[in-house]
Amino acid sequence: MVLSTGYNKIRTAVFISGTGSNLKSLIKFSKIKQSPISIEFIISNNSKAKGLNYAKIYKIKKKVLNFKNKNLSENKLLSILNKNNIKMICLAGFMKILSKNFIKEFKGKILNIHPSLLPKYKGLNTHKRALNNNEKYSGCTVHFVNSRLDSGKIILQKKVKISKNETETSLAKKILAQEHKLYPKAILKVFSL
Repeated sequence: MVLSTGYNKIRTAVFISGTGSNLKSLIKFSKIKQSPISIEFIISNNSKAKGLNYAKIYKIKKKVLNFKNKNLSENKLLSILNKNNIKMICLAGFMKILSKNFIKEFKGKILNIHPSLLPKYKGLNTHKRALNNNEKYSGCTVHFVNSRLDSGKIILQKKVKISKNETETSLAKKILAQEHKLYPKAILKVFSL
């Protein structure tokens, strides 16, 4: 992929479920000249997600889908994304698993950030599991999404040292700070491949 110029940035949707701190860092990143993406849509499965406030602040379209009926929600989602000419998806703390069919529609164009050094600690409770196993390091990974949970091709990782008195909360905070730096770097890497 060739790095796009300011005029034709890749129209991107960010999927969130929570506070949207990675979303905020991606929006800031999208505003710089070297950024290959422009964030055009925010999708959430949680109407109470704090991150939805960024849609108002930055004047970005948003949609909440409850995913009670996965097929229905995904079909609605595909129609919204197509109508808005969305070419790439960034998952940022999105707590729903997308179906194979949905992923196929966006093959190679869905990225996710995960709070562990994959392939270790796929899924949930990554910090707790790393601490329980007395790991010396944890970190975060940006990877392409495929149909297997947290198993897509790794783009970039950042290692974080676990200190002696580390708690789940302190480790989560440490890793999140790195996630905000890693996601933009991974996007730049994808577009320079």
